[in-house]
Amino acid sequence: MRDFFRTLTGRAVLVTAATAVVAVIVTALVAVPIAIRSVNTQIRAELMDKTVLAVESLTDERPAARKRITDRLRAQDIEIYLIRNGRIDREGLPPRVVRRVLDGETVDIRGPVGGRPSFIAGRPLPGAAAGVILTRRVASGVALRVLSGVWVALVAGLLGGVLAGALLARFVVRPIGLAAAAAGRLSAGDRSVRIARAGPAEAVRLADAFNQLASALQTSEGRERDFLLSVSHELRTPLATIRGYAEALADGVITGDDTTAAGSTVLAEAQRLDRLISDLLVLSRLEAADLPLDVTDVELGDLVRQAGQAWAARCADGGPTLTVEIPDMPVVVGTDPGRIRQVLDGLCENALRVVPAGAPLVLAVRPGDQGGIIEVRDGGPGFTDDDLAVAFERGELNRRYRGVRKVGSGLGLALAARLVTRLGGRITAAHAPEGGAMFRVELPYRPAGSSPSPPP
Repeated sequence: MRDFFRTLTGRAVLVTAATAVVAVIVTALVAVPIAIRSVNTQIRAELMDKTVLAVESLTDERPAARKRITDRLRAQDIEIYLIRNGRIDREGLPPRVVRRVLDGETVDIRGPVGGRPSFIAGRPLPGAAAGVILTRRVASGVALRVLSGVWVALVAGLLGGVLAGALLARFVVRPIGLAAAAAGRLSAGDRSVRIARAGPAEAVRLADAFNQLASALQTSEGRERDFLLSVSHELRTPLATIRGYAEALADGVITGDDTTAAGSTVLAEAQRLDRLISDLLVLSRLEAADLPLDVTDVELGDLVRQAGQAWAARCADGGPTLTVEIPDMPVVVGTDPGRIRQVLDGLCENALRVVPAGAPLVLAVRPGDQGGIIEVRDGGPGFTDDDLAVAFERGELNRRYRGVRKVGSGLGLALAARLVTRLGGRITAAHAPEGGAMFRVELPYRPAGSSPSPPP
C-alpha cells in the first residue's frame, strides 16, 4: 500500500479523496449553523402567530373552544402563561417580559425560561392588567441531525474521490507511461521510436520534446557514423602508404638511392597522421572545454603578416597567388595568438588543396564594429549555399566532396569554428569576391582597462 501511494496514480487518488472529504466537512460546518438558524427563525415566527390564536381563545366565551386551543398549543410543546389583574399565573418568566406585556407591548424575544433558553412571545389581552405569553424551547438536536447525514456524504465523497482520482491518474499517467516506455526503447538503441501527439497540452509538449530528441539523436548518430568513416579513411590512406614502403624496404625491393625517396614519403605520411591525430585531440579537448588558452593583446596585422610570410614559400612553386591586405591602423584584440595562427594555417591548408595555380589567395585584416576581422579568401571552386550552412560540421564537406575533389580529414573547419568560439569570437563562411570561398573570423576588441585573461 505504501508503494502504491508513491506512484502518481496513488497520489492522485489520495488528493482527490482528501479533497472530497474536506469539501464535505466544510459544507457540514457551514450547513449546521444555517440549519439551526433557519429552524429557530421558523419556530419564532410560528410562536408569534400562535399568540394571536391564544388571545382569541382566551377571549372566546365558550369554554370548550378555549380548552381545545390550549390543548393544541401544549401538544406543540408551547407553554402558556396568563396575566390577570397584573399577576402571572405561575413563575418562571423573566420579570421584564411580564412588565412589557402589562405595559401593552407585544413581546418577541429570546431568553431563559425555567433555566432553559426559549423563545418568548407575548401579547396584552383586552382589559386592564391582562395578557398572554407563549414560550417554546430553542430547537435542539438540529446539529446532530445535520451531522448524522454527513457520514453518508463522507462515504459518497470518498468513493467519488477514489473514482475521480483513478480516472484522472489514468488520463495523466498514460502519456508519461508511454514516454517512459519510448525512452527505454530509445536507450536500447531504437532511434526510430516516436510518441503520438495526443492527450492534454502538456502531454503533447512532452511528445514533441521527446520526438525532437529522438530525431536529434538519429541525426547526430548518422553524422557521427559518417565522420568516423571519413576519419577511418583518412587514417587508412597514410597507413597503407607507410605499410607499403615499410614492406618494400623490409623485403629489399627498395635499395640504394630509392631509400631516400621512400623515407621522405614515409615521413610525409607520418606527419600527415600526426596532424590528423593532433586535430582530433584538440577537437576533443575543445568539446570538453579544458583546452589551455593564453589570451593576450594581439595586433592582427602583425599576426597575419607573419602568416603570409610563412605561406608565401608554399604558394610560390606552382601554387595560388598570395596577397596580404593589412590596414594602416593597428587592429588590437584580446586573443590567443597561437590558436588564431592555428586557425589561419588550417584555412590556408584547405585553400591550397583546391585552389588552382595562379588563382588568388588573400589574407586580409580590417577593423569591424565589434572586433577585429580576419578574412581568408580564394579563387577556388568555392561552396554552394547548402555547403555554407554545414561548413563547420565535422566531416560534412568531406562526405559531400570525397571523390569529387581533394578533401582533407573533415576536421579542419570544425576545429577552427570551435577554437574561435572558445576565444569568444565568431567565424562564418561565405562566397568570396574572388569567386571561391571566404572565411571571416571576428575577434572582440579588448575592453579598455581590462587585463588579459582567458574567456570563460
